[in-house]
Amino acid sequence: MAALRHFLLALQFFTRIPVTGRLAGWVGYSPRMLNASAGHFPGVGWVVGAWGAAVLWAALVLLPAGPLGALVAAGLSTAATAWLTGAFHEDGLADTFDGLGGSASRERALEIMKDSRIGSYGTLALGLVLGLKVALLALIAQRGAAPAAAALLGAHVLSRAAPLDVMYALPYVSDSSGAKSKPLAESAGPATVLTGLAWSLPALLLLGWVHGPLSLGLAVLGWMLALGAMRRTLRRRLQGFTGDTLGATQQLCELALYLGLALRLP
Repeated sequence: MAALRHFLLALQFFTRIPVTGRLAGWVGYSPRMLNASAGHFPGVGWVVGAWGAAVLWAALVLLPAGPLGALVAAGLSTAATAWLTGAFHEDGLADTFDGLGGSASRERALEIMKDSRIGSYGTLALGLVLGLKVALLALIAQRGAAPAAAALLGAHVLSRAAPLDVMYALPYVSDSSGAKSKPLAESAGPATVLTGLAWSLPALLLLGWVHGPLSLGLAVLGWMLALGAMRRTLRRRLQGFTGDTLGATQQLCELALYLGLALRLP
């Protein structure tokens, strides 16, 4: 039952889905519980991905067939997932690129990330990543609604496993005692990683079943390259991670998964 409570806490933290009333009383809250909920990041991805996949599938059925219809459907599903999460991870992406692009100084970069205003680096990163995600989903949708829905669902799950690796490998470096992600991100032990792996394995099986082992291998390779690049950059530039950089990691790994699945194979 503790695992269910931690999952519901993560769901409440990362989405607009309310956990209120008697259910909220049963779930409870403490910084320790919020930290323990980190392993359920990919579980939240199942909910967000299912919502996005349903919107994508419905749009592909209702809109005219063809590239333009697929593009609109991909845009609608991307908007739907951003709405459900409150653009939580997209905000982290923009803040991370503003900080890393705005200053070579570690201290100044961390300061920029705390600024609620978006700068040129964040705007460029957000526009490019969102545009590429929509375009890649539209390409996959040309193969049918099922491959596109599976890609969206699997990518939302597996991309949320990537931050767990960052949390396990690097220290939390935000100097803000009031940072909302502080109790969530202070540490991630082996149990947290194993919980995330348990949520992620069915997504790997789903993608392998629908897209085939070669496409799955390319998608996982892209995921690993994006994760490795983020981890090296954060170690070199910040000597650790912040809540914003976890969101950026999720977004870039999601994009890498779509790219791997969209590649044209012989």
